[in-house]
Amino acid sequence: MSMRGLLVLALVVVVAAALTAPRGAYGAGECGSTPADKMALKLAPCASAGQDPKSAPSSKCCTAVHTIGKQSPKCLCAVMLSGTAKSAGIKPEDAITIPKRCNLVDRPVGYKCGAYTLP
Repeated sequence: MSMRGLLVLALVVVVAAALTAPRGAYGAGECGSTPADKMALKLAPCASAGQDPKSAPSSKCCTAVHTIGKQSPKCLCAVMLSGTAKSAGIKPEDAITIPKRCNLVDRPVGYKCGAYTLP
């Protein structure tokens, strides 16, 4: 087989492997079937509260945090620490305090969220 033939065969094998590689099970993420980065878009009303610990979260922000937190604390953490949140300028150390600043009584106090603990 010629060198060109070997290169074409190698390329076909690589493409076939990429197309058939497992992509992970749907629903296996922290937020079920919705990726945490996509779920983070729901926290848009929390932008200022996620950048300034002295900023009072809006009612829309608190509703979004409560809704995501009810789904699971693991999801809320994944969303607050997501690349989307970081890209929007959200500081994890400030975002982690939003449930408390919203006075959510059913927040998971003491839950470990990466390097942070929910107050």
